[in-house]
Amino acid sequence: MTTQNRIFDDISRLMTNAMGVAQGAKSEAETAMRGWVDRWLAERDLVTREEFEAVREMAIKARSENAELKARLDSLEAAKTDQG
Repeated sequence: MTTQNRIFDDISRLMTNAMGVAQGAKSEAETAMRGWVDRWLAERDLVTREEFEAVREMAIKARSENAELKARLDSLEAAKTDQG
């Protein structure tokens, strides 16, 4: 009976160690994959979301200013045509 318990203890310890090794391998694989993806993305010159949003806001502001300037120019041209 003691021999059986010892065998079960040994098997249990072996399985626990195997699970620990598997967890370590999983973490190592995830880290390696994350590093590869980061390098791949960096090589593609992709922008971050923050950079994209900043440029988007600048474009919206520029369009608004252009519309205001066009309206002002149209008004000036109309006034000139009325005078002349």
